[in-house]
Amino acid sequence: MNKPKKPMIMGVLNVTPDSFSDGGQHHKPESAIKRAFLMQQQGADIIDIGGESTRPGADTISANQQIDRVIPVIEGIRKKDKDVLISVDTTLTKVAETAINAGANWINDISAGEDSDVEGSEDILNLALRKKCPIVLMHRQGKSKTMQDAPYYDDVCQEVIEYLKHRAELAIEMGIPKHNIILDPGIGFGKTTQHNLLLMNDLGSLVALDYPVLLGTSRKRFLGEIINQDDPEKRAVATCATTVIGVNAGIKIFRVHDILANKQALEVAWRIHTA
Repeated sequence: MNKPKKPMIMGVLNVTPDSFSDGGQHHKPESAIKRAFLMQQQGADIIDIGGESTRPGADTISANQQIDRVIPVIEGIRKKDKDVLISVDTTLTKVAETAINAGANWINDISAGEDSDVEGSEDILNLALRKKCPIVLMHRQGKSKTMQDAPYYDDVCQEVIEYLKHRAELAIEMGIPKHNIILDPGIGFGKTTQHNLLLMNDLGSLVALDYPVLLGTSRKRFLGEIINQDDPEKRAVATCATTVIGVNAGIKIFRVHDILANKQALEVAWRIHTA
């Protein structure tokens, strides 16, 4: 019997002026590159670089604006380290392809391939197929600008699972190998606190689809509501609680801001889980 593989930590690196937690902290390439290597030293297995804020209420920006933000960071990391895994957080094919050509390894698409239609170009799923790279497919209800206005589901767990199952099957039909498809329930993306709690309580059903699952709860608003903490940077311990729950549910990738704390939580939970 094969020994189970320990989950991975994906470090969040937003090179934006307006992300909900760390916007403006690393929007200059030199600062972002330095942050990437610090996260790696702290235990991050993947660096996820995004050039567009997807916080509730955020406006979309152009592909060229995203490229201007993320490519210098990817190139700067690659000059110093040829092996670190880099993910590009985008819904646009043009951004993803430019990032992969610059050295990115993964695509992290919060629209699960539905926003990638740029006139005259292939969609992002075809790009992942052609580049033979992993792609994260996430569930969200609505777009960033309005997704938290009035999210509604008859059965949030069933609807999220069915949506992600459909998108994954579409990717497989296109020829993307199953091991290159990662699913993300999209905690906080068009969901109330209660929706997020129900999804967290039923992560095992998503894991049961037998795709790698990514969990992104880091510093999110629903945690702040639970612990009465308005400052996202003071929600690291709350995030760690969800990491422990995720380890026990079979989550394979944790997308977090606070690497050290979540790495420790993961290591302890994993040792207990596999004892």
